[in-house]
Amino acid sequence: MPVEILDGAIGTELISRGLVLDGPDWSARAVSEAPELLAAVHTDYARAGATLHTANTFRTQPRVLGDRWRDALAAAVRIARGAVPPGCRVLGSMAPVEDCYRPDLSPGEGARGDHRDVASALAGVGCDVLLCETFADETEALVAAEEAVGTGLPAWLSLTAGPFGDLLSAEELGRIARRAARTGIERILVNCVAASGAQPYVDAIASAGLPIGVYANAGAKEEGLGWDSSDRRAADAYAALAQGWVDAGATVIGGCCGTTPLHIEALAERFG
Repeated sequence: MPVEILDGAIGTELISRGLVLDGPDWSARAVSEAPELLAAVHTDYARAGATLHTANTFRTQPRVLGDRWRDALAAAVRIARGAVPPGCRVLGSMAPVEDCYRPDLSPGEGARGDHRDVASALAGVGCDVLLCETFADETEALVAAEEAVGTGLPAWLSLTAGPFGDLLSAEELGRIARRAARTGIERILVNCVAASGAQPYVDAIASAGLPIGVYANAGAKEEGLGWDSSDRRAADAYAALAQGWVDAGATVIGGCCGTTPLHIEALAERFG
């Protein structure tokens, strides 16, 4: 099957271009404070060869932005749509309602209302796909997936073991993926695990019997796989690791934290 190219990191790319991101709103700050910069990031990923673009809605949610969340969400999708060519698909990001790297803080079933509201809002502003991403808590991952599926749009679920691989074992991640396959999602992915250690998790999600995808992070800086927007060697090394993911069945490939348009260009040249 052909491989579709997903875009790369938004948050770390905004930081590399000079935007200060901190606090619970994180990358959502760019929607109001630096919309032109955010649009430029989307455009650069499109020029690099991505045809799947995730709107900057990871933190545009009720518990983060309060009454402003719907306007910020709609603006983020509008910015993405306006920055990429016709024919590219725009994915609406749905994230854990608390810290994605603190699954112990997840309200589990108690997050259902938030995910239902966000999924409905993303569907209402014209997203092509709903991407539930960076989930490490099993209950909340399944809740988000169910609410995304409930909109009638294609829904994907991406699980993470965390940047250090200490939140879930490959076996645990695979078990969640197999349960998630029964929710009606169309694709299962793994994201924000270090590219150098992603292969066991890719193999694990392949056991779910659904189409799969991967967008890993660049790992530690000393690994030489990212965090430098001018180092094509790092991007090529990342793409070489991605060959194993494609060999395992991945048909969507992109990048997470520490990846840049150069990484997407390298993936597009190798797999696009």
